[in-house]
Amino acid sequence: MTDNNGYIVIKAEEDGVNVIGLTRGTDTRFHHSEKLDKDEMMIAQFTEHTSAIKIRGKATLQTAHGDISNLK
Repeated sequence: MTDNNGYIVIKAEEDGVNVIGLTRGTDTRFHHSEKLDKDEMMIAQFTEHTSAIKIRGKATLQTAHGDISNLK
């Protein structure tokens, strides 16, 4: 079961940002990946299958807990 707190918005701040979904369970595995270009946005959700989201590249995140950026 999921709720709206499980959603995050990812905005790419450069070309080639990778967003990778990781599974739940005894073995953590990659189960989905996307590549975003600059200014593209993606809405992602934590589910019974997705326990973590890995992001490579410069991006800004909006979550129920606030905004996060890895820009320098």
